[in-house]
Amino acid sequence: MKAKKHQQNTSDLFRAHLEQILDQKHPLFKLSNQIDWEYFEVEFGSFYVENRGRPGKPIRLLVGLHYLKHTYNESDESVIDRFLENPYWQYFCGFDYFQHEMPLDPTLLVKWRHRVGVSGIEKLLAGTIMTAKSMKVLTKSHMRKVNVDTTVQEKAVAFPTDARLYYKMREKLVKAAQERGIKLRQNYRRLAKKALAKQGRYAHAKQMKRARKETKQLKTFMGRVTRDIQRKAKYPDQVLKDLLQLSERLFNQKKNDKKKLYSIHAPEVECISKGKAHKRYEFGNKSSIATTSRDNWIIGMQAHHGNPYDGHTLQSVIDQIKRLTIWEAKEYFCDRGYRGHNYEGPAKVHIVGTRRKKLLSRSMKKWMKRRSAVEPKIGHLKSDNRLGRNYYKGIQGDHLNTLLAGCGANLRKLIAFFLSFFKITDILGKFFQLSKFLWSLRKNSFMGLINHSL
Repeated sequence: MKAKKHQQNTSDLFRAHLEQILDQKHPLFKLSNQIDWEYFEVEFGSFYVENRGRPGKPIRLLVGLHYLKHTYNESDESVIDRFLENPYWQYFCGFDYFQHEMPLDPTLLVKWRHRVGVSGIEKLLAGTIMTAKSMKVLTKSHMRKVNVDTTVQEKAVAFPTDARLYYKMREKLVKAAQERGIKLRQNYRRLAKKALAKQGRYAHAKQMKRARKETKQLKTFMGRVTRDIQRKAKYPDQVLKDLLQLSERLFNQKKNDKKKLYSIHAPEVECISKGKAHKRYEFGNKSSIATTSRDNWIIGMQAHHGNPYDGHTLQSVIDQIKRLTIWEAKEYFCDRGYRGHNYEGPAKVHIVGTRRKKLLSRSMKKWMKRRSAVEPKIGHLKSDNRLGRNYYKGIQGDHLNTLLAGCGANLRKLIAFFLSFFKITDILGKFFQLSKFLWSLRKNSFMGLINHSL
């Protein structure tokens, strides 16, 4: 059911309006008046029906909480806790008066993300770009040159080892059997716990032969539980069936196999090697980032699965940029991972480091060097906007977290713009006051000399 419109109560007449309390120069106050909230009402209105179910929560509240969550690096629970303490956040989410109760349960944010899907969250990123365009801090001239790069969005999983995976898989199977009333011959709970502790100690002491023996023991326990359930559950439900398939996949996988299982609760996780000295392997998915060469506005964010080659992701990123900004870039700057890309279009794709510097013009050298500006942007996305560790579930969660991280980064730039604007205006105001004061002193001294001569 659609959200009810706010009706003013008689008690509200004696309460102070947030506009009267807050500092109207605060960046969030200014930004909330710049965002086109009606755009989201129109886009997400189709997800609500009339006269069915309880009244829904306001769309502006749900969109605003997701914006604040990824702007200030909060979780679903902490963003609502801080919402109660911060009147600027409440005004940003569309409330007229200070709220003393939680506006919604944190689980509602999860349900709303799944309801609107990837295409709906993509409109949140488009909303930040529209706001920047309406404020004229993002113009068509910014879109002439675009930087594109990829990074790894790591999933919230422990570092995968065979011993831990066998132990976790056996635990999941035993729990699923107990929930369905399947009586196992033996669950190996105490023996598996003891074997896992031994394996860790032996591996730490570099006694690898003993460690491998304990790992093999854990694999045997998991295989016995799997076969016991398969014998006794002749018609398993879909959840148990998927769990048994994962167990078979884990039991049969070898060291050098492709598409291995690295996590029980997140089987979509991939092992990606980016050649970093401090971190040889990362477990998650590959994500593409497209930023303007001028000012580093994020105009495209995408998650990719299957660990594709960087160059084969370029076409989909360029299509997303056109979809979000309506404008088309003239030149794209990429690193050498994009050699042999799949883009076919009028724009030029420049691969940094593949052409001799003597053959480049002075301006082209500058823009080639500017491509590296996307690297610190990726660092800020990971440390400030929740791209560094993804807690959302499944493949859809990877896409949602990537897009929302881009929203948070753009909103941080808009907030920084308002902060710098007000600092400049304060400095100019103080300068004019000082010049006015000096002029009055000069005028008074000049008039004093005239009177003295007379």
